[in-house]
Amino acid sequence: MKTLIVYAHPEPKSLNGSLKDLAVSTLRGAGHDVLVSDLYAMNWKAVVDAADYGPHASNPLQVARDSGRAFDAGELSVDVRAEQEKLLWADTIIFQFPLWWYTMPAILKGWVDRVFTFHFAYGVGEHSDTKYGERFGEGTLAGRRALVSVTVGGPESHYAARGINGPIDDLLFPIHHGILYYPGIEVLPPFVLHGTDRMTDSDFPDVAKAWEHRLLTLESTEPIAFRQQNFGDYEIPSLHLKQGLEPVGRTGFGLHVRG
Repeated sequence: MKTLIVYAHPEPKSLNGSLKDLAVSTLRGAGHDVLVSDLYAMNWKAVVDAADYGPHASNPLQVARDSGRAFDAGELSVDVRAEQEKLLWADTIIFQFPLWWYTMPAILKGWVDRVFTFHFAYGVGEHSDTKYGERFGEGTLAGRRALVSVTVGGPESHYAARGINGPIDDLLFPIHHGILYYPGIEVLPPFVLHGTDRMTDSDFPDVAKAWEHRLLTLESTEPIAFRQQNFGDYEIPSLHLKQGLEPVGRTGFGLHVRG
């Protein structure tokens, strides 16, 4: 298995740093190939700008069109092309980050904004009366799996169905479904650590044991059963879920998960 770890935390000695290091040693110890994109150590540029697209940047800048033209010509900025090549190399992608303000750190969102360009992660495939592009189960990155490993400061009860912050699965839905599943990546159930603001060194052995188990069972773990866009569950072109397919009483994001 070839694994890319995209890591976003500014402190190498943080819990996130320890989880990243443990992932590297565990997977390599099991015979897997591992690459790490340590975004803070790389001084990753988080903002999209004309420099990403070189001679293909228009004035005024049109991010989707210009990024697609630069991608097609093989002339995206060197750092963006390197990350795209890592994604194409990988079988599995692990995203390691803390939940900050209910989402990923800005540097990681900037990695997505710059790396998931037009014609690479979106804007691919046939658009017709029966198909709406290759996305949500199809796409350039189909055949790969992703695991979000996230640390959360608050207790688990705050992120339950009736918790004040909302269910953790709902908070992660834009990442799982909107970023990862969109270009075809199968998404594994997340590894979530709650209450990390109060975690002590004595808690880490249990955390490490649970994390090692998840890492060593990546290949056998069933992905989240998101519905595929072009395989009959949705009306086209409205992309509304067809009536009667939803389990009784299910609403919201859960409509887009089978079973």
